[in-house]
Amino acid sequence: MPSIHVLANPDAGRGKGAARTDAAIARLRSHSIDPVVHQGASAADSRRLAAEAVAARPDALVIVGGDGTLATVVDVLTGSGVPLVLVPAGTGNDLARSLGIPYDSAESAALAVDAAVTGSPHSLDVGEAICPDATARFLTIAALGFDAKVSERTNRLHWPRGGARYYLALLIELLRLAPMRFSLRVDGEDARVSDGTLIAVGNTRSYGGGMPVCPDADPHDGLFDITHVCPVGRLKLLRLFPRLLRGTHVELPEVTTMRGREVEVSAPGLVVYADGERIGTGSARIRVLPGALTVLLPR
Repeated sequence: MPSIHVLANPDAGRGKGAARTDAAIARLRSHSIDPVVHQGASAADSRRLAAEAVAARPDALVIVGGDGTLATVVDVLTGSGVPLVLVPAGTGNDLARSLGIPYDSAESAALAVDAAVTGSPHSLDVGEAICPDATARFLTIAALGFDAKVSERTNRLHWPRGGARYYLALLIELLRLAPMRFSLRVDGEDARVSDGTLIAVGNTRSYGGGMPVCPDADPHDGLFDITHVCPVGRLKLLRLFPRLLRGTHVELPEVTTMRGREVEVSAPGLVVYADGERIGTGSARIRVLPGALTVLLPR
C-alpha cells in the first residue's frame, strides 16, 4: 500500500480543520491505508513537521488546511518531488477553487483525500516574491495596492469576527483611498510609471474566497496573469466590485491585463501580500517557478 503522510492544521477555517482531518483519515483507512499524521500547533511547527514528512519520502503528503496553511509550508514542498494532496479546510480555499477540488463540507473533504490513492498528477506553478525586507513563495495571488491594504487592515482588526471584519476593513480603506505611483516592469521591458489603485499578480484566478481578480490565470501554464486598475474614486471602486465578483471587470477601460514570467513593482508606501499573508514593503520582484510542485487531483 502507498505511504501517505497527513499534515493537519486543526485551527484552519476557524476550527474546520479538526473535523476535516478526522474525515480524511477515516477515508484513507477505508482504503486500508494507515497514514502517518502530523499536527502543527503553529506556523513554525507546521513547517518543521512538513520538512520531516518530506524527508520520509512518502508517496503523497496530504495537507489539511487552507491557503494560509499552504503558505507556511510551500517552501518545504517546492522542488521536493513529493506529491501534494490538498484537503481544503480554510476560509477562502482559493487554491482549491482554482484546482477544482471540493471544499464546502467535511464529506467533500473526505472525497478530496481519495486523490492520494486514485488521483492524477499535475504540475503546479509556484510564485516567489522578493522584497527588500523578506522573500516568500506563494500559490495564488500577490496583491499590491488597495487590496493589500485591505488585508493589512483586516489583520489589525480584532472585531468583528468572520467575513464582516474584511468588509469593515474594506470600508476603512475606501475612506482612506488614494492613488499609488506604481513603477511596473514585466519580463524586463521598460518600466511603466503610472498612478493606480491596485496590481494583482495571479498564479490562480481568485483571492478573498472566490473574487476572480485574474479570471484567466492558469496555475499550470508557467505564466502570471497581471491585473492593473488605474486610479478610480470611491464610488467607482464600489461599483467595480460586482464586476470583480463576476470576473468581468477586465472588460472595463480602467483595467489593464498583462501576462509574464517576472514582474517588478515598486511604489511609495507599497505593501505586498500573497496567499493572504504579509510578505514585505517598498518593492517586489515576483517570478514564477514553473511546475515546481506536483499536485494529485481527483479524477
